[in-house]
Amino acid sequence: MRDDLQGLEISQDELQRLTNLPVNEELVIITKTLKIFAKIYIQKLQSSEAATVAFIGFSTFVFSYILFDILLKIFLTWITVPSWLSLIILSFWVGGLTQTILYLIWKTRSRFVKKNLTNSLEIMLKEVNRYNTVIRVIDINDQIEEAGNPEVVIKEREGVIEALKLTKADLVRALKTERILRENKSFILSNTELFVNNLATLTAMQVTEQATEHGRLLNEALQIALDVQHEMKRLQTQR
Repeated sequence: MRDDLQGLEISQDELQRLTNLPVNEELVIITKTLKIFAKIYIQKLQSSEAATVAFIGFSTFVFSYILFDILLKIFLTWITVPSWLSLIILSFWVGGLTQTILYLIWKTRSRFVKKNLTNSLEIMLKEVNRYNTVIRVIDINDQIEEAGNPEVVIKEREGVIEALKLTKADLVRALKTERILRENKSFILSNTELFVNNLATLTAMQVTEQATEHGRLLNEALQIALDVQHEMKRLQTQR
């Protein structure tokens, strides 16, 4: 990702911090995590560090097995199953128990989000997704350009980036406001700075050539800002 896009995307951690809710949280699947580690390990094996990585991996496995075998013989002498089979059974049992616990935690947090999810917040979360999608589109376009396709270059890039910065500021401000009103239903909002948006600046930057990539991205940013402004006005009327 190019430097001018760094920090523009509203990350999952930032979104949860702004809303004070575990929104968009995905269930952790142990097998997926193991696949990621396995993929990284295989990539390391194919690099110049292959010998070191293989030695560390093999040593860790052997040490763990020996330690498990010793503990098994000291504390669980009544078990007649071979230690290697016991280790496999224990691994599956621990994995299943861990996955169950992760699911229960995820389910509890999902219910909490559903209970506190207002209509306004739901709309804003969709706008955040649309905004992040624009960032990803630009990033992919940059990668295509760097692969040797200069014809896909985004014209007036600085204007697009500036529009996205303004849009992010509006989204962050809207999320902060929604959280205040949600957590303090009887609270009368006195900080007018939260309601100041940059819509006028965005409108002035809008281009008329909708067919261009620059125009499409800028208009997408403008549409998000318009939706956010509409929701902000609705929030103010509910005070």
